Amino acid sequence: MNFSKKISYKNIACLFSCAIFFILTSCEEDLTKNNGSKSKNFPSEVIYNANIIQRDSGLISLKAKAKIIEKYTLIDSPYIVARKGINIEFFDKKKPKVPGKISAKYARIFEYKKFYEAKGDVRITTNEGQRFAMQSIYWDQRKNRIYTKDTVYVTMEDGSTLVGANGMTAKDDFSEYTFFNNSGDFSTKRLEEKKTPQ
Repeated sequence: MNFSKKISYKNIACLFSCAIFFILTSCEEDLTKNNGSKSKNFPSEVIYNANIIQRDSGLISLKAKAKIIEKYTLIDSPYIVARKGINIEFFDKKKPKVPGKISAKYARIFEYKKFYEAKGDVRITTNEGQRFAMQSIYWDQRKNRIYTKDTVYVTMEDGSTLVGANGMTAKDDFSEYTFFNNSGDFSTKRLEEKKTPQ
């Protein structure tokens, strides 16, 4: 009688320890699965007080400054992000001494797709002196187009203003652009200069 009780207690203890082992290993497997997917979502490179200069054929084409830049290269769609704002100067070969400027509170760059986005008090000044203000803008470098669905406020070099209530699309060099549902206050002098002589 005592012998059978000892065996049954040992069997119960053995079964109980096996059950605990399987529960713990299954939890560990779940944790590794979860951590495996999260482990790639961290920056592979961090640059503080970044000062980047890009050159094209020996000439400076872009200067960028940011408090912090993070590169995410271990994920399926790698990108670079500037979470604490960015200031960019871009140079045109036609006017290499007069840069255009872009500033924003946040920027993200998908290098492989050649796609850029900027958000939060976006300000653009062209090398012609036109000033654009909006909350977000997107640049598809492959198509040489920029666009936004936000309201765009534009101040021209002569002081006249224009509002694109439903956004705009433009060539990335701002040589031409289209505003949607626009209104403005263009000076009559500017309009007269554009009239063709009769």
